[in-house]
Amino acid sequence: MPNDITITAANDVESLYLIATTADIVSAFLAHNPVPVTDLPPLLTAVHASLTGLTKPAEPKPEPLVPPVPIRKTITPDAIISLEDGQPYKTLARHLGRLGLTPEQYRAKWGLPTNYPMTAPNYAAQRSELAKKHGLGRKVMGRKTGA
Repeated sequence: MPNDITITAANDVESLYLIATTADIVSAFLAHNPVPVTDLPPLLTAVHASLTGLTKPAEPKPEPLVPPVPIRKTITPDAIISLEDGQPYKTLARHLGRLGLTPEQYRAKWGLPTNYPMTAPNYAAQRSELAKKHGLGRKVMGRKTGA
């Protein structure tokens, strides 16, 4: 008998219940909605799949991340302490890149605000002063374009 379907005793009752419930739901739907005959198999499949999904246990919620350092203490004048490994860095960009994270992903992962700094305040000020010293950021006046 090649077309025989073998169902274990434990699944037998559940399968029959799902099939009967699917038939009841689709029958009630068809009583009030005109549906072309060609749409019946996909409708039956979709309703049965939905009911089958309801019988599966819910996936456990992931454990909330516990940072190695309290978030308030991660910003110091000379370093930003990584919530990934607890180590201090002047800038997190390279460190996050090695971990395969972007700053946006890092902020989202740890629930940080969008304005959370990726560079230590003193290091940022030092780089700013160096840039100003070299004249970066100033508009060039009097430059003519053309041939």
